[in-house]
Formats: sequence, structure tokens, C-alpha cells
Amino acid sequence: MKLVINIPAYNEEKRISETIKRIPKNFSGISEVFIQVVNDGSKDNTEKVSQESGANRVYSHKANRGIGVTFRTAVEKALKNEADIMVNIDADGQFDPNDIQKLINLIIEGEADIVSADRFSDIKAKNMPKSKYHLNKIAALVIGWFMNTKINDLTCGFRAYSREALLRLNLPRNFTYTQEVIIDAIGKNLKVRWIPVEVTYFENRKSRVVKSIWSYVNNSFRIILKAIRDVRPMKFFGIPGLLMIFLSLGFIAYFLTLYFQDFKITPYRNILILSIALFLVGLQFFVFALIADMIKSSRKLTEDMMYIVKKEKYKK
Repeated sequence: MKLVINIPAYNEEKRISETIKRIPKNFSGISEVFIQVVNDGSKDNTEKVSQESGANRVYSHKANRGIGVTFRTAVEKALKNEADIMVNIDADGQFDPNDIQKLINLIIEGEADIVSADRFSDIKAKNMPKSKYHLNKIAALVIGWFMNTKINDLTCGFRAYSREALLRLNLPRNFTYTQEVIIDAIGKNLKVRWIPVEVTYFENRKSRVVKSIWSYVNNSFRIILKAIRDVRPMKFFGIPGLLMIFLSLGFIAYFLTLYFQDFKITPYRNILILSIALFLVGLQFFVFALIADMIKSSRKLTEDMMYIVKKEKYKK
């Protein structure tokens, strides 16, 4: 089996050399190790340092395009490089390359399609900002409820992907990909697993993604909302719709109880108007759910066709 280790990088000349050199040359169950770096428009010597440090190939964007686009480039190049497994690991040294074996074991054994590092279970991340910790935990709980799956870590970028997963994933957004990949994979019934690993957050380290907590939450919320809408449309639109319909029926029952006491509508017309409004809006949401579910079916056919095309394009 061929393992492609992908390292996304943006202005990482100071750390990427050490990260590349720490990657083991041999892994159990792997016959070939290939290191690729996707340089996302760095303004420093990231490209040169990567080449000198032992990367097999360095692919460079002419401008900084964000980690979502960088990940899509990584997947495309990994498939072109005939990867059976791709592992994505950050360039800054926060993750231990020796943990790569832990991630790929389940894929080699056929037990998983995607294996993600888990920063929140048995091994706690060192020096992780409290705001980041709690936001990630809340997001994992909410998305896990929507997807009917326990999600240990929604946003960790240290992951291993089988060739099948790389062919199946379709990611349209540019800001980030970590949340969207998990939602998309679970929606496609790919087997996703989590493995606890040790992570160290360096002091005074500026995130390449989180410019501010507000912008990160805002962008992540929109991405997650759109992803859930596409993957679980009946739940996304149907549950609010049914809640409003049942609430409207409760208000109607309350109105009738008051009406039959003196057979007057005027004193209670606001309750009647509210119940009618809730019923109509709830019904509209339920119609949206049916329409979105039909769109999901059409989207699935399109993605199945894309899968066949990609499988042929990247035939080994």
C-alpha cells in the first residue's frame, strides 16, 4: 500500500523542516511512503525549505487561497500520486508524526474510511485555549445530535483518509474543510473513527485560520449549517416545521377552550392569529423539507457520477 503524507503549509519555513524530518520512513502495512507539501502561496522560503528537507513533491499556489482549497489540491495530488491512504498533518509540529501509524492502522485493517485524531478524550491537548476547547466540544455535540453519531473531534486536521474516502468526498467551501468532511463522510455512510493523540499548542502561535474568535465562529457556523442542510434536509427543515405545527395546535386548543366559555372571538383573536401563523410557517418548513430531500436525491446521483468519473480519472 502507498501512503501519501500531505503537509499543508503557509509561511512555515521555520517549522516545516523539522516536521518533515520527524516523519518515519517506514510504517507497518505500508510499502511506499510519499511526502507531498501543498504550499498555499507562502511569502517566505517554505517551498525551498520543504524540498531541501526531503519532501518528494511540493505543489504551490500562486496566492494564498485558504485551507479549504489547499485540502482539495491535496486530495487531487494524492490521487494522482496513486495514494491508497492519505494522511494530512500540520506543518507546525503540533502533532507527533509517530502517531501516523495509529491513524492508518484502522484503514489498513478495513475498519475505517477516515480516522481523525482526537484531542478531547483520553489525552488532553496541551495549552489549548479554553475558548477553542469549549467551542469545539459544543459544535461536536450539536452536529453529533443532527448526524445521529457520536463525534469526538469535529475540527482536527490531523486525519487519515482511505482512497475510497478521497474519491467520495466533495467539498465546495473555501474557508475550512474539517467540519464539512466529517458531516459529508457520515452522510455518505463512510466509516469514521477517532484515535486519541497528544497535541501541543505553542504559546504566541497565531492561527492561520482563526483571525478572531468571532470570524471563526461566524464562518464555521455558516459552513456547518449549509452542510447539515444538504446532508440531513428532513431533519434540518422538518423538525422546526413539526414543532411549529404542534405548537399551533396547542394554541388552537387553548383558543377553543376560551372561546367555548362565552362564544366570543374578539378577546382571543391574537391567540387565533398566532396559531394560524405558526401552522402556516410550520407547513411551509415541512414543504421545504420535502423539496430539499428531493434535491438531496438529485445531488446523490450527481455525486455518484462524479465518483465514477474520478475513479476512472485516477485509475491506478
